[in-house]
Amino acid sequence: MARIIKGDTVKLISGAQKGTTGKVVGVTKDGILIEGIGQKHRHIKPNQLNPRGSHKDIHVAVPAHKVALVIDEKTGKTSRVGYVKSVDGTTGRVARQANSKEIK
Repeated sequence: MARIIKGDTVKLISGAQKGTTGKVVGVTKDGILIEGIGQKHRHIKPNQLNPRGSHKDIHVAVPAHKVALVIDEKTGKTSRVGYVKSVDGTTGRVARQANSKEIK
């Protein structure tokens, strides 16, 4: 089970874009894809199919240790994520700084 999943709102806690928030678009083994963050410009070398070459925008993943889960969107408060087993045996994610508030 991943600590940050698709659809969560996260905040960057380090790096050049520190303090910006965004919605998680996807999670890869390299990191986390965040909407509007990590857009890079790549050039495509000319080849037979594309003799002039071109360029395209790609989405670059942000390392998971540079983001924190946002638990209150109004104040921007962040939290670490933990896991708690319930009585019926299912595992749920909880926010550690919110006195074990269940994360949906």
